[in-house]
Amino acid sequence: MQDLSTMAASISTDPTPASATERRLRGFAAMSPEKKKEIASMGGRAAHACGRAHQFSSEEARAAGKKRHQRPDHPAS
Repeated sequence: MQDLSTMAASISTDPTPASATERRLRGFAAMSPEKKKEIASMGGRAAHACGRAHQFSSEEARAAGKKRHQRPDHPAS
């Protein structure tokens, strides 16, 4: 077991370690916009293929637009 005074001496006093200053993008942030679009497209095709995606008919879209324009505008919260 180390003495507290030797432990304190072994701890770096540098407030910004090298790992904190060199942040690398990971996941979708590191991908090109084209690659993200390709992955999203595959997900959309898969959803339609298994029957989980919904495609609005023109009547449904018209009804949704009519409802939206009848409501008073509210600021986004």
